[in-house]
Amino acid sequence: MTEFVKRHAGAPAGYFAWEAAGLQWLSNVDGGVPCATVVSVNATQLTLRRLDSVTPSPEAAYTFGSRLAVTHDAGAPAFGAGPDGWDGPGYFGPLTQPLPMSLRRHQRWGEFYAEERLVPMADLAAARLDTSTRSLIDGVVKRCRTGDFDDDDQPARLHGDLWSGNLMWTPTGAVLIDPAAHAGHRETDLAMLALFGCPHYDAILAGYQRVRSLKPGWRNRIGLHQLFPLLAHVVLFGGGYARQTHAAARAALAPDVPGHIAKSVVGGLGNRCGLGRVARPTR
Repeated sequence: MTEFVKRHAGAPAGYFAWEAAGLQWLSNVDGGVPCATVVSVNATQLTLRRLDSVTPSPEAAYTFGSRLAVTHDAGAPAFGAGPDGWDGPGYFGPLTQPLPMSLRRHQRWGEFYAEERLVPMADLAAARLDTSTRSLIDGVVKRCRTGDFDDDDQPARLHGDLWSGNLMWTPTGAVLIDPAAHAGHRETDLAMLALFGCPHYDAILAGYQRVRSLKPGWRNRIGLHQLFPLLAHVVLFGGGYARQTHAAARAALAPDVPGHIAKSVVGGLGNRCGLGRVARPTR
């Protein structure tokens, strides 16, 4: 068996155990998306079974979408909950610079997203955000707190950092790696896939909706769900992501923002409302 070892001298305490717990939680779903197999984990490294990659096909993407819906449907006890049995901290972002991610539980998604995601990350990014952008973010937070984006969806079992680089296409299908696993809204994983571009995204959506139909207006909420990872990128990689963050916040508030005109989807969902498909730095 060929193995892949992840290690980093500066990783915070519990980081590798956190990732292993997420992989095991996500993989513990019959019919869900497979995850990288954990061989061993200790305080200084995580050893995984190595994966061979191939070029993805529309058929593989469709199957992945169907399985992702099954994974999401496995659910969790509350929004914000971490993997079963995990009582340590959560992390989001690259191994070399992981950001703290709260696992405090909430019964309403909007309250969770405002208090445990948007406010903490916006505060970390504050020095790199102009007044206009922070004002828009505060507007999104207010609407989240009042429940404007809440629906009857139960907490979904999320990968939590599902950009295309954390999706391995193997000879037997898609496999998840590098999760920030927690309970959230199913639209969050799908919006993250769209943010940096993903092969055969339309096929993924088709497969997903074969299993679970998305709520009406979900396309209009893409910016809302992309706002947290964009703020994280402002923190991690600099103010170059501030423009996209501003656009995501405007999109989340539309049509509440004066003068805002939502653009049609062109060349992928990430282009909605002027967001564009954002270039992602190598982690």
